[in-house]
Amino acid sequence: MLLPFCLLALAASIQAQVQLLPGSCNFESNTCGYTSDTDFTSWRLHKDGRFVAVGASLDQDQDQEEDSSPDAGPQSDTKGVLLSPALEQEEWSCLRLVYQITGQGSLEVLQRSRGKSFDEPLWSSQTPSDSWVISSMDLRNTSEPYRVVMEGKPGQSDRSSVAIFEIHISSGYCLECDFEESHLCGFSNQWNANVNWYVGGGTAQLLHNNMPNDHTYNNRTGHFMYVDSLYARTFKEVAKLVSPMTTGPMSGCLSFQYQRSEEGGNLFSVFTRDQLGQYQELWRAGPENQNEWTLVEWISVQVDLKAPYPVQVVFEVAFNSPRGGRVAVDDISFSPEFCSADTEPTFDPSIANCDFESGLCRYVQDQSPAGSLWKRVSVKPNIFRNGDHTTGSGSFLLAHSRLSPGAGYMSRLLGPTLPGNMKFCLRFYFSLRGFNQTDQALSAYLLHHTKTQERIWTQGEKSRGIWIASDVTFTTTQPAKVMFVSVCRSFWDCGSVALDDISVSLGDCEQTAGLVSLAVPGHCDFESGLCGYTQDRQSDGADWQRRRGPTPTSYTGPRGDHSTGLGYYVHLEASPLLPGQNARLVSRPLRGSRGRRCLRFYFHMYGSGTGQLAVRLDKDGQDLLLWQQGGEQSVAWLRATVEYQCDVQHQIVFEAVRGSSVRSDIAIDDITFESGACPVNEVRTTAWTNNEIE
Repeated sequence: MLLPFCLLALAASIQAQVQLLPGSCNFESNTCGYTSDTDFTSWRLHKDGRFVAVGASLDQDQDQEEDSSPDAGPQSDTKGVLLSPALEQEEWSCLRLVYQITGQGSLEVLQRSRGKSFDEPLWSSQTPSDSWVISSMDLRNTSEPYRVVMEGKPGQSDRSSVAIFEIHISSGYCLECDFEESHLCGFSNQWNANVNWYVGGGTAQLLHNNMPNDHTYNNRTGHFMYVDSLYARTFKEVAKLVSPMTTGPMSGCLSFQYQRSEEGGNLFSVFTRDQLGQYQELWRAGPENQNEWTLVEWISVQVDLKAPYPVQVVFEVAFNSPRGGRVAVDDISFSPEFCSADTEPTFDPSIANCDFESGLCRYVQDQSPAGSLWKRVSVKPNIFRNGDHTTGSGSFLLAHSRLSPGAGYMSRLLGPTLPGNMKFCLRFYFSLRGFNQTDQALSAYLLHHTKTQERIWTQGEKSRGIWIASDVTFTTTQPAKVMFVSVCRSFWDCGSVALDDISVSLGDCEQTAGLVSLAVPGHCDFESGLCGYTQDRQSDGADWQRRRGPTPTSYTGPRGDHSTGLGYYVHLEASPLLPGQNARLVSRPLRGSRGRRCLRFYFHMYGSGTGQLAVRLDKDGQDLLLWQQGGEQSVAWLRATVEYQCDVQHQIVFEAVRGSSVRSDIAIDDITFESGACPVNEVRTTAWTNNEIE
């Protein structure tokens, strides 16, 4: 719940102490250089000023003639795109947005940089509100000009609309606040029936003569936040002052000023809270030997903040009784430099990543006498064997029991040391073949420096012979190594287990996998739909079909998707089609750029009658061939890399053509676009015809 103030009034009374940066606008009489993208529905400035809207009017008295204009009525595909003027801000800045979603709809804020085909998402909301709402998002420092993009999508009901009341850009981080402006920097109060944070100073001094001077100006007219125990009713009444959610990784020094009275009757702590609602304590106040509010001095606190994923900072006070005193906070600031030069930098978990294309990276084998080594292999993929997960024709690790010296062997693979007291997300891909019992086929452990082992994952899947993704969230209480273990209990029960594409990141897997974050435009794994791709029903004779698991026809098509093994992909189903019929999947319009682009995707072309798969570039009615592959290629997913350049608006088209027989299913998955040329050393797709283990 927002702090107890009237947002409509506060937004109109931004004080002059903070220097607003270009891109700020209160829409008093014009749009301050903001323009509507003409390819979409126009944002309309309200007839009396003060806000812009797309969809139904928020003004009950809006002229009927205006309401009946072509742009006024809601449509199923209505979207308004509002573009800021070009901004050049080399220092970190904070964008605060006052908006309202009425009925149904969504609002998304993105950052558009020159030379990039896709906008970087910063923030989005689909939550309707009966009043104006404030949201904050950090704009990282950059030397390149950029534009802020507001995409409003009203729902289909007659009264659905999306409106923007004010755009407020100031220097510094969104975490920073001196509480002098009426919007209070987007800080909010998590409402409690008895104890809450309030604005102190200013006119509040007339009601509470024992209030202290604020820290910013050291007078009685400045402002700060405070909470007191006067109305506490139960044991451990808690008040929470919550910062805006950061919109990117942040590491540095968090500073603030506080005053605290009756320390025996309250607990004052500072936490971070992530997008999953999980808390981590940063700091807790100790005894200050202070008893009288009027005698308390402001105390400065500096604490290191390491946030590799979005978090909120929570100032929490708990009272034991109505005599628990008061706590005040002022002048919250942030520096990208740590508080102490001795602070260790944020741990880089990528040291534990490995795709095994160039060796074992930082992983080592257990050389104990009872052990059996993992083998780094490269399988030329054809109809008998899958290739690796990374490219389809690269390397992976194989623990093969039938090549082992005998029953009862164990293969151990140890990763680099991870620090203690941290939460990690481990992701890897595995594939099983020929196992009768899978409970010990593959397990993951934490090997502590005390040599104790803690199992964090074990295989529960049946032997499917496909690459399956596994995500494991774990917390280290002390320095530890991740250890992968494969056990063979007897010759007849064992098959082989393959391991590939290990990655480690900080935080919970639900965060790092992107399940609670904004989707990245230009990337599509088809898990939630077609990601804006559309079927071309004018130039083809069939549709791409979204599917999971194997395709209906035997001896053609994939057995699972590339992303996770258990997810979705799109494919051309050959059985109902005639030879030569095609399906075209078209991307959304992409902006032109003078720079190179790198398009990657995975394709699956397995079957005796496989036809053709092509990637085309459609610009101004011209259809240019970028890449093409024909005939049976592999039973594995193969990676394709396409580098191209186009300086005008265009679309990318994936076209599949049915081959000579029903065994000609073609599939694609995991499409990604990136700015810049493709890496020179990237493995290119190659069709193999033999079956060797190297």
